[in-house]
Amino acid sequence: MKSSPLLRLLCVACLALVSVMTRAATAPDNVDVHYKDPQHFTEARRSFGRHLIGADDYLKPFQAYIAQRASRILAPGQRLDIEVTDVDRAGEYEPWRGPRFDDVRIIKDIYPPRIELDFTLYGPDGKVQRKGHRKLRDPGFLSHNLAANQDSLRYEKSLIDLWLRKGADGL
Repeated sequence: MKSSPLLRLLCVACLALVSVMTRAATAPDNVDVHYKDPQHFTEARRSFGRHLIGADDYLKPFQAYIAQRASRILAPGQRLDIEVTDVDRAGEYEPWRGPRFDDVRIIKDIYPPRIELDFTLYGPDGKVQRKGHRKLRDPGFLSHNLAANQDSLRYEKSLIDLWLRKGADGL
């Protein structure tokens, strides 16, 4: 049986898609993201009762996101170590609104996302190029037009993107 050119093109396109998806799912080896005492994060301290959030529910996907985004700004041979020391997600639970709102996170500009981290950027020779502590805050987070994005970490991811947008030299 002879295969058609369209079928062959479809097979090649599928293989390319699988290759791209596999590469995107693989953690970059030039970025190491870890958390320092996540049980003491502001988000964890505010998480109790009905609002109890499992750390893996948001920390693991957030860790992968930071690593993927950070790997894009690095030059060949550079390595970046990031230690996240605190996370306070955008929004809060407002129990005074009544029982119908017990499990609703209220997003207002008075509850911006906050992330604190330490980082070390290493050059191709293994020497430290840049090191520091950052307190990431975005009081204007609601003006970034992220309403269509339904990702529960959209505001925190946007905060990371704002920090990384400066490139490796502006960390």
